[in-house]
Formats: sequence, structure tokens, C-alpha cells
Amino acid sequence: MRVLVTGCNGQVGHCLTEILSNTENVVLLAVDREELDITNQEVVNAAVKAFKPTIIINAAAHTAVDKAEQEVELSFAINRDGPKYLAVAGQGVGAAILHISTDYVFEGNKVGEYVESDATNPQTVYGASKLAGEVAVAEACDQHVILRTAWVFGEHGNNFVKTMLRLAANRDELSIVGDQFGGPTYAGDIAKVLVEIAKTISNDKPVEYGVYHYSGLPHVSWYEFANAIFDTAVEHGVLENKPTLSSIATEQYPTPAKRPSNSKLSTRKIDEAFAIEASDWQIALTSIKAYAE
Repeated sequence: MRVLVTGCNGQVGHCLTEILSNTENVVLLAVDREELDITNQEVVNAAVKAFKPTIIINAAAHTAVDKAEQEVELSFAINRDGPKYLAVAGQGVGAAILHISTDYVFEGNKVGEYVESDATNPQTVYGASKLAGEVAVAEACDQHVILRTAWVFGEHGNNFVKTMLRLAANRDELSIVGDQFGGPTYAGDIAKVLVEIAKTISNDKPVEYGVYHYSGLPHVSWYEFANAIFDTAVEHGVLENKPTLSSIATEQYPTPAKRPSNSKLSTRKIDEAFAIEASDWQIALTSIKAYAE
């Protein structure tokens, strides 16, 4: 299995590189923007032709949701054009492409969990650019798996868990949004799932290409997630005391980009297709000391 990983310094990319580096019979080329500018089609074509991957895993993305509202061209270059160029090049060498997407492709106001066939209606530049990337990948490469996920956190990179721990070190009281719901998803679990799917494809097992959802359970609000983070941090000696938390409404915490009130993704399809269960974020939190380093 010859695997090209883009965005190798991001949350999921870092985990992918770690796992694949220690997987037998894998030839890995892990690159970040310094080594491969995915927004440059000529450079992408040359890199893919030279390496001849059997699997491309695109973990590169412009994920600064609020900044994206101003950085429209950059967002579409990284989130739409880059994936398209990788998919086109992958199709040229007979590779499959695994591409990470987001809950932000939905409007975020559905009652219940979003399934893969639900209508998309992004409310932000970030969401629109990620949806455009999904469409571009699907059109350009026959062998494609688009993995939508949400609320990603891990030991590497910036995320909600690290932000909460940093704030709790300096504040006794915190106000957390309590009317947005979703499934926190551990970056290491997303990476494992992508590797599992890559192996399935490489072993020539039948694969239904298309869109899949993968995120964590149980579904919670940001307020409930923060509560769990602080309980775990105190239990494991990362924090001496838990800050006093108050739940606030979305409108009390205005942001440039609109956040979905519902980011709950159903993981039934991926379970049925690949026997992959939802991420258990509570287990992932038990290594919380690593998040505080």
C-alpha cells in the first residue's frame, strides 16, 4: 500500500502519519503545505505521478471557521481546488482518495441525527468551501470515500479540549454555549478509521464508494463537553479545581461565522459498511494529561 497523506501536521494528519509509519507493508509519503502546495495543480500532478500512490488521504484543510468569512478565496483554494487536484491526479494513476469533510455542510437545524443523504445547505464560507470540495472529489475520482466528521480534538494541534484547559488555568468561572449539540470526535480515532478503510480498499474487498459520517458518541452540548473535560482533568490531576461553569445561548457568544445548532451525525452507514463503530470521546479524554503538555 503506497499512501500519500496531505496535511500531515494537522490534528488528523499527525495521527495518520504516526499510525502509517508503524504499519507493515506501507510506503508512506506524508506532506504538509511546505512540501506540497495542494492548491497548485502542476505541483500536485508531478508529486502524484512521481510517487504513484495507491491511496491518497487528504487531511489538509482551511479549518479556521471565522477567518474563512474574510479569507474566501483561500478557503476555496484549499478546501475545493486542492482536493479536486488530488482527486484528478489520483484518478490518473488509479488511486483511491479518502477525503475528510465536515458537519458544516449542513444547515444545522434538523431535529435528530444527520444522515449522509440529507440535503446540504452550508451557512458559512467554510461549510460552502468544504461542500464544494466534496463535489469536486466525487466528480474527479471514481474510487472516493468522503468522511464527514465533527468537533475534532486530540493531543496535537488546536482544539476545544486544549482551549478549555488553558482557560481553566487562569479563570475560576467560564461561560460555555449550551444550545449547540454534536459528537466530539477524537483525531486518533478518525485516523484509525481512514487507515481501516484504506486497508479494505487495498485488499480488493468490495467497497461502496461515496459519503460516510463518522463522529463521537454520546452527543452532547459544548457545555456538557466542557463539564466532562474538567471532571476528567481534576480526576487525573491536570487541574486542581474545576471552574464554575454557566451555560449560555449562542446569541450570547456572537462569532463571525454561524455555528450549527445541530451537528449530530448518524454513524449507522459506516458501521454497516465497514463494521466501524462511533468514536468514544469519553475514553479518549482519559489521556487528558497529554492534552495539557
